[in-house]
Amino acid sequence: MTWMIIRLVLSLAFVGGVLWFAARVAQKRGLGSSAGLVDVVARQRLGRSSTVNVVRIADRVLVVGATEEQVTLLAELDGEAVEAVEATLAARVPAPRSGDDGEDGGPLSAPRTSGGRVGGALAGSVLDRGGWASFVTQLRDRTVRR
Repeated sequence: MTWMIIRLVLSLAFVGGVLWFAARVAQKRGLGSSAGLVDVVARQRLGRSSTVNVVRIADRVLVVGATEEQVTLLAELDGEAVEAVEATLAARVPAPRSGDDGEDGGPLSAPRTSGGRVGGALAGSVLDRGGWASFVTQLRDRTVRR
């Protein structure tokens, strides 16, 4: 019985040592650290294999479209405007939405930001997360079989 406990402790110590060594190697190679030169500010899926990403590289902010085959630079944004939008999104508390979302069979309404408010530097653009969320919700409501 004592020999089994000693083997268990040694096995756990070995596994812990391997994990510690792997963490040290990953840290030296820069894996897993978020304090790097490249920072993904926002990501929005557009389809099964396509996304639009807002990436901050040093002091530049780039809008990049990515598919399985390629990555394309779409635009370069002002860093101060992106920081202002991030600050407003962090401070915003989503309010419950009232009214119907096109369930009466009428045409889809224009995309809205969360809470029905329109504003911010990205409002109404492809990068407006609230607009995409509203569009997907309306589309889902129309395609669900009842």
